[in-house]
Amino acid sequence: MDVSKARYLYPLCSVVAVTLIGASSVDTTTDLRFKQPVLSSTNMSLTGHFVTTSAGVQMPRFIYGTAWKKDRTTDLIMKAVLAGFRGIDTANQEKHYREDLVGAALGQLQQNHGIRREDLFIQTKFTSVDGQDPRTIPYDPKAPLQEQVHQSFAKSLTHLNTSYVDSLVMHGPMRTHEDTMVVWKVFEEFHSQGKAKQLGMSNVYELKKFERIYKDAQVKPSVLQNRFHADTAYDTELRAFCKAHNVIYQSFWTLTANPHILKSQVVRDMAAKYNKTTEQIFFRFVMDLGIVPLTGTTNEQHMRQDLEVLDMQPLTENEMAHIEQLMIREFSAHRL
Repeated sequence: MDVSKARYLYPLCSVVAVTLIGASSVDTTTDLRFKQPVLSSTNMSLTGHFVTTSAGVQMPRFIYGTAWKKDRTTDLIMKAVLAGFRGIDTANQEKHYREDLVGAALGQLQQNHGIRREDLFIQTKFTSVDGQDPRTIPYDPKAPLQEQVHQSFAKSLTHLNTSYVDSLVMHGPMRTHEDTMVVWKVFEEFHSQGKAKQLGMSNVYELKKFERIYKDAQVKPSVLQNRFHADTAYDTELRAFCKAHNVIYQSFWTLTANPHILKSQVVRDMAAKYNKTTEQIFFRFVMDLGIVPLTGTTNEQHMRQDLEVLDMQPLTENEMAHIEQLMIREFSAHRL
């Protein structure tokens, strides 16, 4: 989830032409920051339920997000995993997550259902003081930054009742690049000790900022988790960078931030054609871009419908182009 209120809109830098087969009535040239249609955010296969990251981790292509679940966290994770989810995203940030209740769910899943910790992909985050509720900071905010990270991660392992996490993500960059790299160096220690199988960043919406982090990191980020919405031109440039450097882009607020696409006639027509929901069509589109989306649904039927997307056939090139055009139009509208 986003830990800052900042929105980053880049200066326009090019004109993109999107050719829509059989769509002569659609304006196919739009003046905006999309340098080119990015129809894949990574080099991973667009089929299957898992992807192998640059760190060699088997990561599910659909992840269950636990933000804002509060006291329902354990029950909802149980339902999600029993429905078929094998990836869980959390954070040591009581303001928005109950990491301890994620751990409770993991214990119950193993004890009552035989689903072992090692059968699941667990991703958690270090959240800086800026993103914490002052009343519930899980470490000493007056301690040196390195010690804050150590305390936070130790508590995460305790909360989750595990000796390692599959993915450790920085919830957002620090106020300075130097401090960001201080945190990252501690992350790299955890990685070398086998306590964090892969590392990642979240809420980085400036390409130059992410490029600098990537360049200065000894252990490169395996994932970038961002909000997928029009305000940032759907991170087109960032996703292109991720693809070129084998970083997997994870999306959150994938549905919530895009109601205009879900309600569009284009997506409704596709849903009718395939006998799917509009949400399933958009999730399939996102996956066909090479993105690993998060879903935070609390509805069991929606959990099952979300997982069905993994077994859908990829959308056609023409269908992808139609939805991409909706994204371009929405970004243009946000600029006005």
